[in-house]
Amino acid sequence: MAKVVYMSLPFLSEPHKTIASSSSSPSSSKPLKLPHRTRSTNISISSSTNGSANRSVKPQKFNSDISPHRAVSAVRLMRIELGGAFADLLNEKGKGSGENEMGYVQRTLGFRTRELNNQDLRLVTDIVGGAIRWRRYLDHLISSLCHIKDISSMEPLLLQILRIGVYEIVKLDMPPYAVVDENVQLAKAALRPGAGNMVNGILRKLVVLKEKEMLPLPKVEGNDRSQARALATLYSHPVWIVRRWTKYLGQEETIKLMIWNNSEPSFSLRANRAIGFSRDNLVTQLNELKVPHKLSLHLDDFVRIKTGLQTIIHAGLLKKGLCSVQDESAGLIVSIVDPQPGETIVDCCAAPGGKTLYMASHLSGQGMVYAVDVNSGRLRILKETAKLHQVDGVVTTVHADLRTLTDGEPLKSNKVLLDAPCSGLGVLSKRADLRWNRNLEDMEQLKNLQDELLDAASTLVKPGGLLVYSTCSIDPEENDERVAAFLIRHPICST
Repeated sequence: MAKVVYMSLPFLSEPHKTIASSSSSPSSSKPLKLPHRTRSTNISISSSTNGSANRSVKPQKFNSDISPHRAVSAVRLMRIELGGAFADLLNEKGKGSGENEMGYVQRTLGFRTRELNNQDLRLVTDIVGGAIRWRRYLDHLISSLCHIKDISSMEPLLLQILRIGVYEIVKLDMPPYAVVDENVQLAKAALRPGAGNMVNGILRKLVVLKEKEMLPLPKVEGNDRSQARALATLYSHPVWIVRRWTKYLGQEETIKLMIWNNSEPSFSLRANRAIGFSRDNLVTQLNELKVPHKLSLHLDDFVRIKTGLQTIIHAGLLKKGLCSVQDESAGLIVSIVDPQPGETIVDCCAAPGGKTLYMASHLSGQGMVYAVDVNSGRLRILKETAKLHQVDGVVTTVHADLRTLTDGEPLKSNKVLLDAPCSGLGVLSKRADLRWNRNLEDMEQLKNLQDELLDAASTLVKPGGLLVYSTCSIDPEENDERVAAFLIRHPICST
């Protein structure tokens, strides 16, 4: 009789497993169709160096009057909303992307500003993350001030500049008239003088209303629907999420959760024990770099940080494989699996591989972790990282859809981990863009996929073995209810 354990740990910092990555195989079921917000626009965002805009292209030039962090933030927000780029400033190899971002600015806006320094990068991180988190709130203010009920028809670049300005004034408390002036200059340089005039009018109205403490915000009153809409605006979450959480948690706890999601996220670093680099060694490096940190209260290999990630990247700690960015909750999942030297473990839906690598680091060179995933590109990165972390000898990647992998002679193991694709509703602090890319229809499709994956993963467990099910969602329907449904289908298993 196998044992089933599940964990819902909502603060993972690894890139989120999307359902698309688990259903893109030709043999898989129909992939989830996530909503893609589009607007009427003449601007195209291209990652190619030869990319061009459909509007008349301005000569590429240097503009010293535009603050680089605002130009980069505007283009970054455009890419996220129109092109689906993830809202961070790191590429998959852990390198800062400041140079890449300035290239996007030149191709999109037609000019360059000065290069980004570390302070600029921190501002870009803050503004981009904040503007995404507070999008519904910001859009409400913009709509109220420009008297346009539906601002979705507004020019995308103009809207992003307005969001940046409103966020800087209302949430960052930057000097208001400097914010107005610099965003007006950006609108004029990137678009046209009339756009600058519009930005000027809206932001100046906002400054006056903020000083008078008269921001046009909704009141939480009326029936449940009206209250949910008001709370969704005040705390910048989709209405359906507010109603769902209020149903499960009550209004007071829902508000606390939304406040948490809108707060500045923290990160954790994991020292790479596989190469003999201990947490003490990591702490010594952080002290030398003057990066504030705290020791994890739960895991011996982890250190918590709030700031200084760019410093750590530039110092090469990630590139050298000395440590990795990984949340403690991911480490706690591994602690439940409890990998021991000589064991064989299957990690289902393994990419991007943080838990695979951490489990491998516990094997002391003896045993094997089989990393199964449908995405060959992400598995390739996992293999490269395993080599960097010097655990490639105990990691084997398996490119397959878990649901069809078990059709033939399945790989059997005493320990199987299924960190299932999910809604990501537990990681909205770190992945602010997810809240705008989920809907109720997704939840139904995700539950079906999770059931299929659990059934498939269970066939890989030897009699008496351990199956660990985890998600980065806090939704009961993706956690307790999935395990309960599994146990009804497989009564011989126990928790």
